[in-house]
Amino acid sequence: TSARPKMHISNTDYDSDKDAIIASGNIGEASTIEVVTPVARARNVAARLYYDSSPEADPSLIYINRKPELQFEASQNRNGDSDHFVNQSLEQGDIKQLLFLICYIGNAYKHLCQYRCEEALKLFKKLPTKHFRTGWVQLQIGKAYFEMVDYRNAKHSLELMHSLEPYRIKGLDILSTIYWHLKEEVELCYLAQKVTQLDDLAAETWCVVGNCFSLQKEHESALAFFKRAADLDSSFAYSFTLCGHEYDSNEDFDNAIACFRQAVQIDDRHYNAWYGLGAIYFRLEKFDMAEYHFKRALSINNRSSVLHCNLGMLLHANKKPLEALATLEKAFQIDPNNPQARFQRAKIWISMERYQDALQELQLVRDHVPRESSVQFMLGTVYKKLGKTEEAMRCFLTALDLEPKDNNMIKQAIDRLEGPDVDEEASTF
Repeated sequence: TSARPKMHISNTDYDSDKDAIIASGNIGEASTIEVVTPVARARNVAARLYYDSSPEADPSLIYINRKPELQFEASQNRNGDSDHFVNQSLEQGDIKQLLFLICYIGNAYKHLCQYRCEEALKLFKKLPTKHFRTGWVQLQIGKAYFEMVDYRNAKHSLELMHSLEPYRIKGLDILSTIYWHLKEEVELCYLAQKVTQLDDLAAETWCVVGNCFSLQKEHESALAFFKRAADLDSSFAYSFTLCGHEYDSNEDFDNAIACFRQAVQIDDRHYNAWYGLGAIYFRLEKFDMAEYHFKRALSINNRSSVLHCNLGMLLHANKKPLEALATLEKAFQIDPNNPQARFQRAKIWISMERYQDALQELQLVRDHVPRESSVQFMLGTVYKKLGKTEEAMRCFLTALDLEPKDNNMIKQAIDRLEGPDVDEEASTF
């Protein structure tokens, strides 16, 4: 912001030193830090001194002037190997050390706020142990993994946060959502009981309780708790988003849309609510409206494989197969472990009658999720199109074993195996 002092790097030895700025972590010497006043800043500009243009170095916090007489010691990371972060051997509470740390952590936090999660994780993990093992840092690491849909690592970080700071409420709503995605009912119930004892006036508490009831399919109770969270803190956008998803589960689309709109009014960068609106319009087959809202979500977080995948599915439904393929390719590039992107590409290849391409995609998906009935069913459909009836029969029987509830559709496909082709489409897994 304009009120903050600017960071400026002395032009002395600038070319050789600019790569040693905080964002890279490669500072091998000590630095002294002084505030640049507006007058001094103007003098520096007049003297043609330059700001580092690298996006990794935020020029809004401190002024660094290289001085060799202060000695810094490289810290050891948690594996015992030397990392690039500098553990300054200065007296406790020294203002220089504090500003250095604030600038470094601020740079990592900036990456996270811009959904550059991998870059944020890289910086947070270089922190010395005494800073790394704090609730706030573990919360940011958990958020980064959560945005990357790496729920296992996100769970580990947020559980570590909770063990380090048992009375911290912020972040437990995210942990409860992770338990919801992982279907861990016992852990979620225990967390819900614990947070109500910690602080029953926090919005996060009732989001945790609501997620607990949502996982047990008690949608009315879940809605009541999400609404209580919204009443306790009307500025907490996430509670309105959870309400919207719960209404969506009940197919109450009008109330769901109202909740998602309330969330984006509170925070227009809350991409989850933009996604929720897009998903509802997609289900209502209002494809142009859905496309607009998905693209709004992607304009905020363009590194989400899930968002790209949903936009690709929408474009396919809206008769834009080539755009859909390009969008799904982006989803796959962001997260090569996302089988949904390959599965949706296979559906597009089938619609274009490119069965060999569809077969290659589905075989890779099957290797990733071998016990998914819909993948086996679609494989059987493709084998049938290619005239490979034995392979098709094997896939249909495997699908029948994996998902007995859908046995009518699968049995019909088996009965028609020797007959003429009939359009068959597996649901999204």
